[in-house]
Amino acid sequence: MNALDYDLELERVTEAIKENEAELVCLHIPEGLRPRADSIQAHVKETTDAKVMIWSGTNFGACDLPVDVERAGADLIVHFGHSAWLS
Repeated sequence: MNALDYDLELERVTEAIKENEAELVCLHIPEGLRPRADSIQAHVKETTDAKVMIWSGTNFGACDLPVDVERAGADLIVHFGHSAWLS
């Protein structure tokens, strides 16, 4: 399976952005999915009013959240990974 085969649940992502009225969203994308970062960002921008930033730092899993983005003004972090994460 490669990165193109994953269900990224983009509709769920856009629903969460709208529900939270997020204005600046940080996409936390692991290396294996980074080739799709442009299309993920485009989808979010086309379906919401949010501005999007892509975290280019590490992403080793749910324990490696980019907490420093709060200083940049992000009000929602969307973490992409390979396991379900309860919210």
